[in-house]
This record gives sequence, C-alpha cells and structure tokens, in this order.
Amino acid sequence: MSTKYKATMSDTGYFVTITTVGWIDLFTRLKQRYIIINALDYCQKQKGLEIYGYCIMPSHIHMLCKATEGYLLSNIMRDFKKYTSKQIIETIINYPESRREWLLDYFNKACEHLKRKQQYKVWQDGYHAEICSSNSFIKQKLNYIHNNPVKDKIVANPEDYVFSSARNYASLDNELDVLILNVF
Repeated sequence: MSTKYKATMSDTGYFVTITTVGWIDLFTRLKQRYIIINALDYCQKQKGLEIYGYCIMPSHIHMLCKATEGYLLSNIMRDFKKYTSKQIIETIINYPESRREWLLDYFNKACEHLKRKQQYKVWQDGYHAEICSSNSFIKQKLNYIHNNPVKDKIVANPEDYVFSSARNYASLDNELDVLILNVF
C-alpha cells in the first residue's frame, strides 16, 4: 500500500482531507456536522490530536493537524472514521432524514467490494495527508481551508461559516477550539 499521502511521521503537521464515499453531501444536516465537531473535540482531549485549522464541507473535511508525541495520526484518523461512521448511520436511521433509504442503500452498496463484511461504508478508504513542509505551505493550506465555503458560495466571507476555524482566527464564537498559528 502506498504511503505517499498518509501520515507516517509522528509529531509532524499534516494537511488532511477525509471524504465521504461518492462525495455524498452528508454534512448538510446539523446533527451530522455536530457528530464531526464532537468527535474532533474528543480526539483533541483524549487521543493527542492538535488541530490548527479545519472546515467541514458538505462531503469532506479539511484539517491542518498533527498527533502529539506518543500518538499516531494514522491511528487517530482510523478511530475517528470508525466512530463517526457508526454515529452517522445511527443518526440517519433514528432521526428525520428525507434521504434515509437512498443514503443507507448507497452506503450499503459501497461495501460490496470489501473483503471484510460490514453493513455500511460512509468514508472513502484512507485519507489524503500532505506534510506541512514550510510556513508558506501552511499559510496556503490554511487559506484554502478557510476559503473553501466561500469558493462553493456557501458564505460570502470565511468567518461567516460556522463549521470552520476561520471563526477562531477572526476571534469569533466558534464550535471547536483550535491552536492558532501565527503565519499571517
């Protein structure tokens, strides 16, 4: 298996993207976004995850992050995806969802090729991770993360998007604490 876009080094910062299968717009529902926020908060407090920037888009999540010493980002990502998958499916089943049957069928069919038996697959395999190699790279990725909702015309200004660390960097109320980088 290739390690080109995997977090293989400890205590190193990465730009990470995690995507739903089929790029399904799953995080248009508030409950689903809070599953992600709560899981990231837990990973920060219990699993050694440091987050410097993030944005929850409708079908994917971007983060600038690293695992603290003694932890591996690959293990954190594995556990995060496993936990959130279960929570997302449970929410689809137990709360009003106009796309319930379609989503469950899609996530079920995404398992057909898997060797290991499972009922639903929410996330694409793996994740995309790039090493934060310089301050200019970090600044470029942080701007990319924060401007993603603007580019998709979800909001007019990065700090208007509630589920992004752009609010943290603008000193506004936010949903998730992050460590602010001084790269600007």
